[in-house]
Amino acid sequence: MASSTGVALVTGASAGIGAVYADRLAKRGYDLVLVARDRARMATLAEGLRSKTGVAIEVIPADLTLEGDVAKIEQRLAAGDVTLLVNNAGMSLKGGILENGAPELSRIIALNVAAPTRLTAAAAKALIAQGGGAIVNISSVLALAPEMFEGVYSGTKAYLLNLSQAMAAQLKDKGVHVQVVLPGATRTELWEKAGRDINSFPDGFLMEVSDMVDAALVGFDQRETVTIPPLADEAQFITMQQARLAMAPNLSKSEVAARYRR
Repeated sequence: MASSTGVALVTGASAGIGAVYADRLAKRGYDLVLVARDRARMATLAEGLRSKTGVAIEVIPADLTLEGDVAKIEQRLAAGDVTLLVNNAGMSLKGGILENGAPELSRIIALNVAAPTRLTAAAAKALIAQGGGAIVNISSVLALAPEMFEGVYSGTKAYLLNLSQAMAAQLKDKGVHVQVVLPGATRTELWEKAGRDINSFPDGFLMEVSDMVDAALVGFDQRETVTIPPLADEAQFITMQQARLAMAPNLSKSEVAARYRR
């Protein structure tokens, strides 16, 4: 692969947000490495994008809940040619923490937390060695609104927000840009897989995938750290960030706060 734009590795690339990212990045001139479980769907996507854009596309079937498959993608990132990682693969649950057992809870944590953490780390090391690049992590607005949905999914997405903000601060002087995208409800297969009827949502609630990804890429071009495509009033997020940062100096003290003293 020798694209002048670079090479983008996209996880969860067989459908939904990942497939649209693949389309948009190919149109920007990126060569692609597509990662997902469904080899056939990725092959169809790759064939169409090659014919439309002429970019080189590598397809790697992988289940990122499996140790061996995560290690395979870590090794691919370590090869040193990937300039952009899009950590998109993720899942939700049918029901919440009370309706699921250990296998389901372990699986969502493996896919939504462990895999993107390991791939972010592998990409960061490779990009620093290369002299620069970018990492995009797909989180959710539920990272900011845990009361709105079941806590396991929102908790995994809050983790990605936290990780991304920390990595952005740590890597900004090393030539690596980190963006975390917080979509609202988006018209993808995630809802059906989680047992939700996508047609049950009120009008104006669901964003189309193409609109969400296009907005996220505007944020990427503007070098935002946190991009929230549906949030119209940016001042609300800025105010929240300012309040959080203002509280930071008071979070660790040698003395107990007065309100906790008897």
